[in-house]
Amino acid sequence: MSPRILVLPFLVLLLTGCEIPGVWPDPKIAQREADSKAIGGACRHAQRGIEDCYTLNPKAAKAAVFTGWKDMDQYMRENKIAGAPATLAPGAQPAAATVEVDASLDRATEKVLNAAGSKPRKVAPL
Repeated sequence: MSPRILVLPFLVLLLTGCEIPGVWPDPKIAQREADSKAIGGACRHAQRGIEDCYTLNPKAAKAAVFTGWKDMDQYMRENKIAGAPATLAPGAQPAAATVEVDASLDRATEKVLNAAGSKPRKVAPL
């Protein structure tokens, strides 16, 4: 048996464990495209126009957003699904969450912290 014949399977096994740059697609790009398709589908389900979807999501890939929007449109038409109107107006920012703290609970927490020798800290609302 020739030594070349023995080296060939060894070389093949050695190269199967290698990751050659540029051979496989970048997973970040695939994830970004999948996210953009999901954004397009969500926009269609929320009864938003494709232009509004582009405006609300400027970082999303437009081709993938359109693909997701078109796929969702076809799915909704085939299954006779009505869209759910969007609750957030285009261009509006969500209001900051406010947290109300019960005064008696706050005093009880302060007593526990003082008993433990800790100073109470002020915590910003979410």
